[in-house]
Amino acid sequence: MSGRKPNIAILGATGVVGREITKIFDEMKIEYNSLKFLSSAKSAGTKITFQEKEYTVEEAKPESFDGINIVLASAGASTSKLFAPEIVKRGGVLIDNSSAFRMEDNVPLIIVGANEDDIKLHKGIIANPNCSTSQLMLVLKPLNEKFKIKRLIVSTYQAVSGAGLKAINELRENTKCALKGEEFEPSAFKKEIAFNVLPQIDVFCDNGYTKEEMKVVNETKKILHLDKDLPISCTAARVPVFNSHSEAVDIEFEESVTPDEVREILKNTFGVKVIDNPENFEYPTTKDSSGVDPVYVGRIRKNLAFNNGISLWCVADNLRIGAALNTVRICQKVIEMGLY
Repeated sequence: MSGRKPNIAILGATGVVGREITKIFDEMKIEYNSLKFLSSAKSAGTKITFQEKEYTVEEAKPESFDGINIVLASAGASTSKLFAPEIVKRGGVLIDNSSAFRMEDNVPLIIVGANEDDIKLHKGIIANPNCSTSQLMLVLKPLNEKFKIKRLIVSTYQAVSGAGLKAINELRENTKCALKGEEFEPSAFKKEIAFNVLPQIDVFCDNGYTKEEMKVVNETKKILHLDKDLPISCTAARVPVFNSHSEAVDIEFEESVTPDEVREILKNTFGVKVIDNPENFEYPTTKDSSGVDPVYVGRIRKNLAFNNGISLWCVADNLRIGAALNTVRICQKVIEMGLY
């Protein structure tokens, strides 16, 4: 199968992540036979220029997927649930960015560089993890292989781009109003985001954690094939940053481990770049990671609360590694493996 070039559709092409997928698809020079851009009725008719050719975005309908081999989707869970059966029925492979199928047993949840072999298990649908989980997996995978994770605590500091274009615009407008001392009525967030930190992303679950926090817990276990009872806790906060998520990560391992060993492993890990020289104020920030591919890691040190513990700081562009880049990397692997 891999000898032929696939017919590809990008679903949700006009959204923030859809546009990023299109950009990275071009950067990675994915070979294809035909390309189609799909969206809701509201955005249909929009023009997209790709590789010097102009395309008109079409409204997504079941028949839109006739003859399509691979669909890269970032159009929300309800849209994915609506079209997934239509795509699979027509013999296509759906690479889905939404939360719709991530925790389904027969759907592989993939981070290329962590568990791409699981792609072989797909039955027509492949899920892309949540953005805050995604950047963490490339860091944890090699460390878990060597030292075996016993306990994990993650605190995320998430940029507004993770909540879409409306949230990006709201941070900008809210900041202007705050600087002028003017009143501002938030709509993308429950409270004002400018000069503020909001300890809520998504809705609260019965256990007091938010859905975002439970995604990190459950998706990490699925991707790394960890024991279901392994203790993982997450606190997710929204911060007034336009792009790139930061994470403070505390890990307890079964085996003894030193910060130098962790640095050495991560320096040789796919998709990871270590910036860790705090004496010279060298550590990763959101500005370092925005618009580029690596997951940056720094502040690697012995954790003072755990036996065999390591604490580290991890930063990545949430629109790229957290969504679009991994989606296109999955597409590339599907093509290479001939699994379409």
